[in-house]
Amino acid sequence: MVITGLQYYGAVAGAIAALIVSLDLGRRWTGIGFVIFVTSSIALILWGFLGPEAKGIGVQNIVLFAINLIGVYRYLIRKSGDQDQGPSLTTI
Repeated sequence: MVITGLQYYGAVAGAIAALIVSLDLGRRWTGIGFVIFVTSSIALILWGFLGPEAKGIGVQNIVLFAINLIGVYRYLIRKSGDQDQGPSLTTI
């Protein structure tokens, strides 16, 4: 029962986080989306390694967990002007 809950929480939280990030509502909301992605990754890591046949999802979410932590840092912790943003698509 708990393992199934982790699976569904991870899936729903990931979808909600993706929606928030895709709406581009600003740095704070994007950062909140990444926090939700982090919780989704944690749930799916646990589900992947506690469940009998989902280790691949667990491994994938270890990588996504690290990527999502970078997103949390970038949008919630780092100040927006700390580093060069790199080339924009309009300069290509």
